[in-house]
Amino acid sequence: QVQLVESGGGLVQAGGSLRLSCAASGRIFNIGTMGWFRQAPGKQRESVATITRGGNTNYADFVEGRFLVSRDNAKGTLYLQMNSLKPEDTAVYYCNADERGSGSSYFPKYWGQGTQVTVSS
Repeated sequence: QVQLVESGGGLVQAGGSLRLSCAASGRIFNIGTMGWFRQAPGKQRESVATITRGGNTNYADFVEGRFLVSRDNAKGTLYLQMNSLKPEDTAVYYCNADERGSGSSYFPKYWGQGTQVTVSS
């Protein structure tokens, strides 16, 4: 089993930056792809970014070059650097991961409890 704990959320003004962190514990050697999802009030959960163990990244279109996802496999940590934040980025951000060998499609098995990001206009 793997446990994920996010940190780094908070309140920031539009145009500001935040860095989210996710600490994994347990069988971290078994973690495959990791990623961030978010869910805004009244909206469906959506993918923000993913990163494979090898460092290949994928971003949602709405990121528009503003966010950077990274990870440290040895430490079992995942990061999301968010710049030029907009009010529409306000959401609960969730760290997630699948297991090694899960295939090319990303269906997270493990989820954190989420961290709130609020961007004021």
